[in-house]
Amino acid sequence: MTGNVFTGEYRHAVDGKGRIAVPARFRAKLDGGCVVARWLDSCLAIFPMPAWEALATKLAGLPMVDHNARLLQRQLFAGAFETELDGQGRVLVPQGLRSFAGLEDEALVLGSRDHAEIWAPARWEEYSQALDDPSAFAAAIAGLGI
Repeated sequence: MTGNVFTGEYRHAVDGKGRIAVPARFRAKLDGGCVVARWLDSCLAIFPMPAWEALATKLAGLPMVDHNARLLQRQLFAGAFETELDGQGRVLVPQGLRSFAGLEDEALVLGSRDHAEIWAPARWEEYSQALDDPSAFAAAIAGLGI
């Protein structure tokens, strides 16, 4: 499993065409294509195709009559963009997704286990401040059984 785990934090430029360099450590994991989608906490996710398909399968098992299940599916799939890395290891992020995530000239690409996340640096800074307080972090994860 460790060969497929995304880890680390990397800062990259967003070029004029909306392309973001994918960290070299992540590129082999995305060789078979990937999906860039709106994600939780106002960031974007980059899923390798197998992880995207596994998530889609889980979501297909949710009851259609559940309002929250429909909300999640619409939010996730409506904005999803299937793509491949270009020859220079960059991923194209369409304007609508860049706007959603607040991306301008720079982006942070973070490992997040089975996918990578793309954050606007200011949003990540604000979000990650909560992780800096050990007591708050411990309280947040207390019920997870770790």
